[in-house]
Amino acid sequence: MSVVPAEAVSGGEVLAQAAEAPRPGGDAAPAPLAARARLLPALAAVYRAQLSRARVARIPLLFVATFQSVGIMILMRGVVDGGMEARSVVAGSSVLVVAFVALNLLAQYFGQLRASGGLDHYATLPVPPAAVVLGAAAAYASFTAPGTLVTAVVGSALFQLPMTHLWVLVAVIPLSGAALAGLGAALGLLAPRQELATLCGQLGMSAALLLGVLPAERMPAPVSYARDVLPSTYGVEALARSFDGNPDWLVVCADLGVCAGVAVVSLTAATWAYRRAAVR
Repeated sequence: MSVVPAEAVSGGEVLAQAAEAPRPGGDAAPAPLAARARLLPALAAVYRAQLSRARVARIPLLFVATFQSVGIMILMRGVVDGGMEARSVVAGSSVLVVAFVALNLLAQYFGQLRASGGLDHYATLPVPPAAVVLGAAAAYASFTAPGTLVTAVVGSALFQLPMTHLWVLVAVIPLSGAALAGLGAALGLLAPRQELATLCGQLGMSAALLLGVLPAERMPAPVSYARDVLPSTYGVEALARSFDGNPDWLVVCADLGVCAGVAVVSLTAATWAYRRAAVR
């Protein structure tokens, strides 16, 4: 009479399953992958990661952007006395901080990410492409808020403009930031080389400087058409109108609505550019 160990009896079902398991090299079905992350949790995770990364690397550049905008206003103070031209200078210089960070730096970031193969890392994660683009854009746009506010306050004091309606920046910063960040991400992802991505970001910031800060009344007609195409123009117009004693809020809301529409289009284009760059 043989004695059977209790471990073998209790584990008999396990052993049977192991015997029936397919052997290496067989026609075993691949194990199912993990479920794809939902958009909002993935967006929050990418945003926190990008924010912590940019907190160290981008704060000096944000200081440079703010100092640059304040310097431009000081230079324009000797040319512009007041009125609508002064409002355009202050509004354009404030939004220029957004353009420097959200457009220029984001174009450089995605260009570098594509050139170094960093997109392959994101492509292997179960993260929707929209979460990567939106998270990075939101993180870069968030860093523009302090510099934009400082520039607007300094410019208002410099040109003696009322600060009563500066709360409009609560809408101008995220909408302009989203529109310019989407444009910057698309430029960085579509550029075939990292150097071209940097060049496109610099040209975009220069366009925001020339077309946003200079008063529209002094521009030639062909240049004014180019100004209407620039996404940040509508944020500049909304902020400039808020310096009036009694602003036309319908027009301000219309400018912000156009800015929001452009933001949706630019972020959609950036998401498409990300998918296109990630599969190559």
